[in-house]
Amino acid sequence: MKLYRDEAVVLRTRKLGEADRILTLLTRTHGQVHAVAKGVRRTSSKFGARLEPFSVIDLQLYNGRNLDVVTQVDTLAPHGRAISGDYGLFTTATAMVETAERLTEIEREPATQQYLLLVGALRSLAEKVHPSSLVLDSYLLRALAIAGWAPTFTECARCDAAGPHRSFSAPLGGIICTNCRPPGAAAPAPETVGLLGALLAGDWGHADVSYERHRTEASGLVAVYTQWHLERQLKSLRHVERA
Repeated sequence: MKLYRDEAVVLRTRKLGEADRILTLLTRTHGQVHAVAKGVRRTSSKFGARLEPFSVIDLQLYNGRNLDVVTQVDTLAPHGRAISGDYGLFTTATAMVETAERLTEIEREPATQQYLLLVGALRSLAEKVHPSSLVLDSYLLRALAIAGWAPTFTECARCDAAGPHRSFSAPLGGIICTNCRPPGAAAPAPETVGLLGALLAGDWGHADVSYERHRTEASGLVAVYTQWHLERQLKSLRHVERA
């Protein structure tokens, strides 16, 4: 048996047999890992409660034939407890972990930046540091940027002409000038464009004082941008409470 240890976020769980669970984990150094936790659904299990979605854990595993097997678990941050008790936080966190799973779907490919970003976003949600809709949109933009799809909210995404510009195109990569504007491009308010830039940069001083109408418009553009580049819909995004 080859044992190894790593930190991880529990992205998803599903039942296996009568007492086991299969876990989808995003680890700090081993990327996405699928593992089985044996006996965790029994009331006598010592670490079943530590393996809930959204929790940050330190765990030991050994390489199995098809799935790795969890042998030890310690809780680093029990975010699942705070998040699961609030429907708005739960739907937001679910959209985050679904995105993380899609962006790291090549198993065992290291994705440390994605891991650290997700851990920080879940902590912000659980501690209610910022409004959940802002945390989600900032997470989505920054996760896509790490994956190589960074949007631009200043220069034209097509010709690099200096802004400000008033059109937005997800297929072209963000803000578009008048000359490059394709048919059907969105025309967000200048304040919305400023908010999007702040969310991408992590400028919370700007984001936290934004108006609700600009947050709503920004969320719509972020959703379109995310789903365009993932080339599929996020099932959980439709359930997120934006208000």
